[in-house]
Order: sequence, then C-alpha cells, then structure tokens
Amino acid sequence: MAAADRDIEHLLRRAGFGARPDELFVYGFLSISHAVELLVDYERIVDDVDGKIGQPGFAGLTFRGQFSPSSVIADARQRWLFRMVHTNRPLQEKMTLFWHHHFATGYSKIQGLVGAAEATRYMAAKSSEDPGGVRGQIEMLRENALGNFQDLLVNVAKDTAMLFWLDGRTNTRARPQENFGREIMELFTMGVGHYTEEDVYAAARVFTGWNLARVGAAGDEARRFEFSYNAGQHDTAPKTFSFAVLPNGSRTIPARPAAEGMQDGLDFIAALAASEHTARRLATKLYRFFVSESGEVSQPFVGRIATTYLRSRYDMRAVMRDVLLSPEFWDERSHFSRYAWPVEFVVRAIKDVGWRGFSVNDALAPLTNMGQALYDPPDVNGWDTGEAWFSTGSMLARMNFASTLATNQKFNLAEAAASQAKTADALLAHVLDSLKTPALSGSVTAALTDYLRATGPWTGSGAQLQAKVAGLVHLVAGTPEYQFV
Repeated sequence: MAAADRDIEHLLRRAGFGARPDELFVYGFLSISHAVELLVDYERIVDDVDGKIGQPGFAGLTFRGQFSPSSVIADARQRWLFRMVHTNRPLQEKMTLFWHHHFATGYSKIQGLVGAAEATRYMAAKSSEDPGGVRGQIEMLRENALGNFQDLLVNVAKDTAMLFWLDGRTNTRARPQENFGREIMELFTMGVGHYTEEDVYAAARVFTGWNLARVGAAGDEARRFEFSYNAGQHDTAPKTFSFAVLPNGSRTIPARPAAEGMQDGLDFIAALAASEHTARRLATKLYRFFVSESGEVSQPFVGRIATTYLRSRYDMRAVMRDVLLSPEFWDERSHFSRYAWPVEFVVRAIKDVGWRGFSVNDALAPLTNMGQALYDPPDVNGWDTGEAWFSTGSMLARMNFASTLATNQKFNLAEAAASQAKTADALLAHVLDSLKTPALSGSVTAALTDYLRATGPWTGSGAQLQAKVAGLVHLVAGTPEYQFV
C-alpha cells in the first residue's frame, strides 16, 4: 500500500468513519490539502443521502409499518447509521457525533417525561418532515456542525430536548434551576476550576424564563413543545460573576426590564464563547477525538488551535481545517492511536466488509451491548471513552457483530476475493488490505494463515473460499488492532 493511500485512509477514519471504495477512489486523486478542503467545505456536496434509503445498492433498514425516524427511536437510529455509511459529507456526520457527546442529551429521560414518540421527535425530527416544523437536537447539531460555536451554544440553550434534559423548563424567577447554568460552564465551555458555586447560581438566574411553551391545539399533530422566553419568570436583578461577562470587562450583567431579560443569557453565552479557557478546552477535546488518545495532549497543538478559535471568532470550520492539517494529526504515531467508539467500529466494519443485503437494524442491539446507544448517552458527561469502551462483554459484542456481518456478506466476500486467493498468504493480504488494519504481528498473521490451512492444503477453490473467507474477516475484525482508528 502506498504511503499516500495510508494517509487518505487515516484522514477518512478520523474525519469520517472509514472509507467506502468509492470514497477512496475520489479522495485518492486529491492532495492532502485538497482532501481536507473537500471534507471541511462539505456544503459544496449535495446532502441527498436520506433519499437513498430503500434504494438498491445501499444498506437496508428494517421497520414495522411506515418508516418513521421522527417518532420511532429505532428508525431514527437506523437513519443515522445509514447516513454514516453512505454520506458524502463524512466530516459533517463525525462532528455531529462529537457534538452529541459534548452536549450529551439522553432520549430515555425525555421519553419518561413526554413519551416515546415525542421524545424521538425532539431528538431526531427533521423540520421539513415534521408537521409542526420541529427540528430535533441531532438535526440542529448537524446543521451547526462546523458553524460558529457561540451560535451553537445559543441553539443548544434553546433546544427543546436540552430544556427537558437539564430541566430548563422549570427555571423560574422564584426557583432558579441550576442544572443548565452549571453544565454550560463545566461541560460545554470553560471546564472545572474556572467558575465558582456562586457563578452557578448567577448563571441559573441568567437563564430564568428560558422555558418551554406548548404550542397548538390538543389533538393537532403539529402540537409541540418549543422554546419560549417567559419574561414574567425572568429574574431582572443584576448578576455578578467571578470572571468578566461583558466586553468592557465588567463582571456584572446589569439589571434589565423583564422584556429585555433574554439578553442576559445571550451576554453570558457570548462571554463563555470568548473565554480562553473555552478555547483551550475545546482544543484539548478535539486533540483527543481527532488526533490521539495516547500520551499527553500536545500543548503546542492546544495553543495553536485555541488561537485559531479565538482569532476566527469561534469559527469551527477554521478550527477543524487547522486540526486536520496539523503536524500532530499527520504524525505517524497518531495513526491507529485512538480507541474506536462502538459506532465507529460498526460503521467502519460495514464500509470495509460490505453492506449488500445487510440491514443496519442488525447493528442496533450489538451497539447497545458494546456500550453505545445513539441518542442516549448515559449522563451529562456523555460516554466513558478510551479504554473504558472495553470489557469482556463489550469485546464479545464486537466480535459477535463482526461474525454476523461477515456471515451476511459471505458470498460477496468470496466473490471479491476469488482473484486474490491463489495462496493463503495472498488471501490474507487481500483481507488485511480490505479491512485496512495496522500491521499485525508475525504471530497473529501466522495464526490467521493456519486458520486457512487448518482443513488441508490451500488451493483457493470456490468451496474453500465459501468456507473460509467470512471466518477470516471475522477473525481480523476481532483483533485488538482493528479496535483502533
């Protein structure tokens, strides 16, 4: 494999979910800088992937009755997996996943408050499909994936699912609710150590009146909850913080009439977006997600990316362009240096192994067993990542999924390998190239070759291919090396 091919594969594993053959073909003709531009400026590419659902040549979906990703969570999960496999805007989907973890919001809690159909609506609906124009949280994150971070924070603060998740709907003048005020500082922006408990109470008061309203008549399918600034529930008194919250350096948001009180929240969000602590925290998270989980975080990287963030006035497109062109990203030591999240493992495996005749629905239960249910991170911190993804049970779930996928693709795999199977070594090289693994140790490759020869001398016959190729793919996808991206 040429070095340029390895570089493109590295780029597409990190900025996407691995590479389909057609993606490798397209990106293989581009220089690294042009490939990064194509990934970052994805609006130039038509987003028509949802229209391919149900068409021949694409992964299948399984559903009962009408496909309804805006009201049935299993259908929503299938649609997102389908997008990850087939989108021509891989970085948009990868950033949507990144933000889903960063602004972690769980379907299960919302379901308990408003029921399954409405909870799915607030998490996954497309405004063009919803009778009330509801835009679910994941759609909002997708639309703002590489937008302005300050704008994204405003959208998150007004998001219906978030207002249920962190109890903003109950944040009133008489009883300020602290959950969102705390998390916007601790998790979404500056991080622990850069605010006080007094700041949490002041932040809660800033967002008093940022509530929900029920819109539409009972029985109307357009009826919905949506963000509503309730002036009568806003605390109009001044709010003082331990850090500057206004451009002039003031630490106090002044008293305002209730009708103008929403500006308190906007001022506070602007201050958090402008914080150097926010810039460095985002840069650190981007390093761990896109560059490497091994060793210490590169402080020169953090400094440069934080500077780009601040100089560009929080433009995540500029930030991600610099991330993907950074020397740290391209350092050989960064290749295969991050543990694959379950959804990354599943989507990459589907792209590598094949999807003809496979339904993404068959990945939903395995993903849960691996520890990741889309739309439902376990708490406000998102998922425990890195080595925490791996236990005896979760690794078994990965291996079982690899077996299910390889068995499903048995005939397709044998057909694709027929011309590359004259020797056992040649077949193994073909499979390793198809699955794009890092270099395996000599003992592992010897064991894989022994598997091919276990029932007799290798001849490459059709019968041997049918009997062995799927099992070989299963074994390779279950190696420790394949669990890294």
